[in-house]
Amino acid sequence: MFRGDSAHTGVNPGPGVERSPKLLWRFQTGHAVDSSPAVVEEVVYIGSYDHHLYALDAATGEERWRVQTGHVVYCSPAVVDGLVYGGSLYLMDGGVYALDAATGEERWRFDIARAAYSSPAVVDGVLYIGSIDRCVYALDAATGEERWRFQTGDIVYSSPAVVDGVVYVGGWDSYVYALDAATGEQRWRFQTGDRVAASPAVVDQVVYIGSYDNYVYALNAATGDELWRFKTGGFVWSSPAVAGGVVYIGSYDNYLYALGAATGEQVWRFPTGSAVWSSPAVVDGVVYTSSADAYVYALDAATGEQLWRFKTGANVYSSPAVVDGVVYVGSDDGYVYAITEE
Repeated sequence: MFRGDSAHTGVNPGPGVERSPKLLWRFQTGHAVDSSPAVVEEVVYIGSYDHHLYALDAATGEERWRVQTGHVVYCSPAVVDGLVYGGSLYLMDGGVYALDAATGEERWRFDIARAAYSSPAVVDGVLYIGSIDRCVYALDAATGEERWRFQTGDIVYSSPAVVDGVVYVGGWDSYVYALDAATGEQRWRFQTGDRVAASPAVVDQVVYIGSYDNYVYALNAATGDELWRFKTGGFVWSSPAVAGGVVYIGSYDNYLYALGAATGEQVWRFPTGSAVWSSPAVVDGVVYTSSADAYVYALDAATGEQLWRFKTGANVYSSPAVVDGVVYVGSDDGYVYAITEE
């Protein structure tokens, strides 16, 4: 699922592509691809602005099936127990759906008064997702039946992270929320200085998240107390990856940052050619990220040194998935790319 797991750590299974990248394949959709791929059992699941969700063969890029949702598919699908979960985005309506992973056949659909923008997390038979209607929803993953909803003060673009019975999610109302996963009851909320569109990562009882106030925050997962904050030079839409005691996160100021997870001190920062909207992935000491400058980057996780970069045909807002020696990512040029090692 989005960010690799329900805690949103950003750690991918790998192995990765550490040198000499080459194009394995690319698949053309009908519009921009900002959705981030989910790769399960040699199939790539990804959405497009052309109103379709695709299942592609991971080795060849051959289309296995596509499903027309009726609206833009921005969110990243979750694939659990043979079902693909996703949502579609439109200004006034939308929905959350479950599809058969093998065929694309619809199993159920849950209509939302306004569209789902966030990516679903599926844990212990429950799907959690945010919506433009200002609510966070918990749905039965088998049936789509609503279990609870929690009303925030504004749009919920953020994708929920679920750890140890608690749902963590950001809100456009500037708050980070912790909700009881079983009941939806609020455990705590923390106010940042501006809107929160980023999704949290939860590691070792700490919640890491960015905000439009330019800061990256570390919060105590049990209480919501602030542990540290780090100021970047632009707003933070990117969601953090956390590995080896380091937090990796992008900013609108054209940098990818590496911060000490315990202290928030900068370890290094890497300049890209444009804003970093996407969220990094970490595999075996390498950080993979993308930028609005059309490039996908691989960086040494310890030093920030560039190992390689690969150019697509347009802005890259999609977050890379790194599986079995291939980097999968979408681009605003309408293609899904599979990048492997020479």
